[in-house]
Amino acid sequence: SEVSSSSISGRYTLRENEDATSCARRGIGAMQDFRNIKAWQRAHPLSVALHKRARNFSRLGYARLRAQLTDAADSVGDTIMEGAGAATAREFARFLDMSIKSANEVEGHLLKARDLDLLSPDEWQAYTAEVIEIRKMTYSYRRTMLANDRRRGKDKRSRSREQDIEKPDT
Repeated sequence: SEVSSSSISGRYTLRENEDATSCARRGIGAMQDFRNIKAWQRAHPLSVALHKRARNFSRLGYARLRAQLTDAADSVGDTIMEGAGAATAREFARFLDMSIKSANEVEGHLLKARDLDLLSPDEWQAYTAEVIEIRKMTYSYRRTMLANDRRRGKDKRSRSREQDIEKPDT
């Protein structure tokens, strides 16, 4: 069966005027609705598609590869989902880092599935392209979160110094 990147992603839409990246740029780094995070919006349907595609792996004697592939695919989106509830931008960035590592794992399992002739070269290409795109999005979002965390830290230190300067000596 033929698979395209566009058929894998795209079921979830953002609310009007709500975008996780714009929230991150404004300094909102924690306690967000994971459904508004574009990387999760693409990771979720990819995971579902891989579950459906890998159903026959077990019958072919590759139950372990099926479990590893689907667990890693689930972890990409699940880790973003879990991290969206983090208390700080830095903590959320740690979850995004774990999601990036899970995406690497998915890519490796897809390569193995292709080499074992469980996936056609076209299927492998489409799934791999989507994983790479999700990883890039997650990496970019992580970088934004860390920059906001650093900027917020500088702002707090600056405000603290200003308050110290304004205090009269008694």
